[in-house]
Amino acid sequence: MEYFTTTSNASRRAVDCVIVGVYARNKLGVGAEEVNTASKGEISKRIKSGDICSSIGRCTILTNVPGVKADRVAVVGLGKSGKLTATGFKKSLTAAAQAISQTKAKSVLTCLTLEPVVDSSSYYLARHTAEAVHDVLYRFTQMKSGRKKKGSPLKTIGLAVAKRSDGAKAKLGAEHGEGIAAGVSLAKELGNLPANVCTPNYLARTAKKLAAGNGKLTTKVLNETEMKRLGMGSLLSVSAGSAEPAKLIVMQYKGAGSDQPVVLVGKGVTFDTGGISLKPGPAMDEMKFDMCGAAGVIGTMAAVAKMKLPINLNVVVPAVENMPSSTATKPGDIVKSMSGQTIEVLNKDAEGRLILCDALTYSRRFKPAAIIDVATLTGACVVALGAHRTGIMSNNDELREEIFGAGEIAEDRGWPLPLGDEYAAQLKSNFADMANIGGPGGGAVTAGCFLGKFTDGLNWAHLDIAGTAWKSGAKKGASGRPVPMLSQVLLARCGALP
Repeated sequence: MEYFTTTSNASRRAVDCVIVGVYARNKLGVGAEEVNTASKGEISKRIKSGDICSSIGRCTILTNVPGVKADRVAVVGLGKSGKLTATGFKKSLTAAAQAISQTKAKSVLTCLTLEPVVDSSSYYLARHTAEAVHDVLYRFTQMKSGRKKKGSPLKTIGLAVAKRSDGAKAKLGAEHGEGIAAGVSLAKELGNLPANVCTPNYLARTAKKLAAGNGKLTTKVLNETEMKRLGMGSLLSVSAGSAEPAKLIVMQYKGAGSDQPVVLVGKGVTFDTGGISLKPGPAMDEMKFDMCGAAGVIGTMAAVAKMKLPINLNVVVPAVENMPSSTATKPGDIVKSMSGQTIEVLNKDAEGRLILCDALTYSRRFKPAAIIDVATLTGACVVALGAHRTGIMSNNDELREEIFGAGEIAEDRGWPLPLGDEYAAQLKSNFADMANIGGPGGGAVTAGCFLGKFTDGLNWAHLDIAGTAWKSGAKKGASGRPVPMLSQVLLARCGALP
């Protein structure tokens, strides 16, 4: 997508469509006022006739508007004046983009970037615009046969700014939005692929392909023999029942000399049957999404590489299948982790933590400034937070607040959950150093406490994305979260924000 900034009057720009906004009580936004003046009251007339609605997310496309050079005018509702938030802005922009995507428009000028949005700047409005447009235009077509429907012809987006000095910030916002959107799209694509295609080996090939031709990015992949040599008995206990061999994917992006890296660890269970602790049949097809933690951290790496951020970032992905077979780990088996700690496997469906703990131990070698693991870890987190917010747990208050704040800004929200000895006590085992589950109460937190046993001395956070990584129902598909949240953390850490 190409972007330009302009201070031109909305009525004078010869584009295929111009986007303007209206507020409740017939109040016109900046661009709508310009169009209304040029058309001698056309917007006001349409509001009075009921053709235009001011509710957030409602869009009406007008054609042949007199006095306006654009072929179409997309009028979107913005709600109450003075109350427009970034969430409302994205909702309205998304509605406009959806409507425009059904037309043959190739070029668009959005004037919504002129509106006063609570706690937002020209940078963030441009960034949100780029992300929202790409989200609307994304289609998963890779596995469909026959003649594929052509996507939207939209190629150029203009960003209206109040003054020329805002142009540079808006342009940077659009560039960063493009980078984040690319990462989100990759995360969606990996998550949406079926498990017979997106295997541990496929994830490894994707990571290698991402590094090809990028002098700052390298990828290496450890096989099961190498992992066994390192003592990753916990990780390998999960892949023991599968014909697909496990992979440990290690990506390193060096954009900041000798600085300590941030390390992202992503759960890569490419299909989760529950192993011997077999899951119920209904909705098991959605267990292809159990690698969305891996997809999210690989997508974040893609975003960082595209934005060329001055930061050191490592990504570690333990990639496995969790299958039942005669060689699968059984409930009651005891395995030894890379850390030397032993684990009684009470439930084979609590497998994500078994691969993450060895990946966390492996990541110590990088001496990370911070380490964040991302996982579709527990149904308990879905019960606690639903599909709206990612669970955030951390052994460091500042890191937890950093991630929470980044999610608020990026419109990819999380919510802090506690860690504590009272929860960790639920993981006691009579036969090993710990059990891999802690009973029915506080399941998301005890899973976090389990991982915390492998993070002593590390500045660590855990993101449970079980509720946010994908959508079910008619709009089933991967969401690409938490790429925006993680990207915001990294943008802020390396000082790339204006």
